[in-house]
Amino acid sequence: MLVDVILGLQWGDEGKGKIVDYLAPNYDIVARFQGGPNAGHTLKFDGKKYVLHTIPSGVFRTDLINVIGNGVVIDPITLEKEIQKLKNAEVTFMDRLLVAKKAHLILPTHRYLDAASEAAKGKDKIGSTLKGIGPTYMDKTGRNGIRVGDITQENFQIKYTALKNKHLQILKLYPEVDFDLENEEKKWFESLEVLRSIKAIDCEYFINNAIKEGKKVLAEGAQGSMLDIDFGTYPFVTSSNTVTAGVCNGLGIAPSKIGEVIGITKAYCTRVGGGPFPSELENETGEFLRQEGAEFGATTGRPRRCGWIDLPQLKYTIMLNGVTQLVLTKIDVLNQFDTIEAVTHYVAQGGKSQDLPYDMNMVDLNVINTSYQGWKTSLEGIENYSDLPKAAKDYITTLEKILEVPFTMISTGPERKKLILKN
Repeated sequence: MLVDVILGLQWGDEGKGKIVDYLAPNYDIVARFQGGPNAGHTLKFDGKKYVLHTIPSGVFRTDLINVIGNGVVIDPITLEKEIQKLKNAEVTFMDRLLVAKKAHLILPTHRYLDAASEAAKGKDKIGSTLKGIGPTYMDKTGRNGIRVGDITQENFQIKYTALKNKHLQILKLYPEVDFDLENEEKKWFESLEVLRSIKAIDCEYFINNAIKEGKKVLAEGAQGSMLDIDFGTYPFVTSSNTVTAGVCNGLGIAPSKIGEVIGITKAYCTRVGGGPFPSELENETGEFLRQEGAEFGATTGRPRRCGWIDLPQLKYTIMLNGVTQLVLTKIDVLNQFDTIEAVTHYVAQGGKSQDLPYDMNMVDLNVINTSYQGWKTSLEGIENYSDLPKAAKDYITTLEKILEVPFTMISTGPERKKLILKN
């Protein structure tokens, strides 16, 4: 069996959680392969709303194994809260939740460093969620991070103290920020007991053995492809590889083991925090998209920047990820528009192009839009693709021709049941 991948093609918040939840019954294992508690995967069903930050989105499907892979960075405090909320909602899952021994831990001082570093940047802030993600990945590549497997070792306290002291020395370089380290440390050590109650695995062996046994695995990405540390809008990116290549490092599998790559895009575009955003609408239309689409961060609550769908950007991330099928979400947000626009080209000093420039931050970039007819009607209750308004189907068909990849699912609302399959 091959590992199928699901990931976002924009700047995150594309609706990955809902799609993973829908597809999960077709799989035996759902595995998160990168990111940390900066992720916020929202699921709505049975009149309830759930937001997952670390636990894979297959957790609500009975008998399905959920793996937190080695490419994920884990804050034990956040994970404990997430587990408690699921238990309070009477979700039974602890015997189906596994964590990679090689996954790195976010220490309280990582969050302290994150806050101090971001505050020191002033107007040049990158829009960090202040969850300690960046400093944790820095320690990982710096070869002095602490991993899940370390918490059962005799030298754990020594490792912790050494890393904490290193962070405190670095913090002397920054202006002071408000952070109650003593209290956060107390909570962190208490939360380790919950982490120790989760079965820790050698993720690379577990996943590869599952593949050999014919088990079906779905790899769940976090954030979006335009936030990839190598190929995103650097430096306004996250600290991990959010593209398909990250699955190999994040779970311990070979590239030859990748199967279907399911890319998710909204029918428009959003971004949280700073950084370039060519299609951004800083006007009434952008505000309408924000309010109609409830575009406020699931993790931070921050209002998202909104704009029209950006087709050169999507062609770029489809290329990077090797996308084999597309999912279109939030098409219902466009119900009230007479015309819908899409960015088809960029215009910079070199002229008109569909290629993303090396550094969007340094380029005076303009866009060329094409208009499409809106459908001006609600999509409520529509269950079959053939029943969508003609203008909506024409819009989807046009996107398929430009992007050269078929759409297989169309989401018409946040609830689990509001999903149309397109053959």
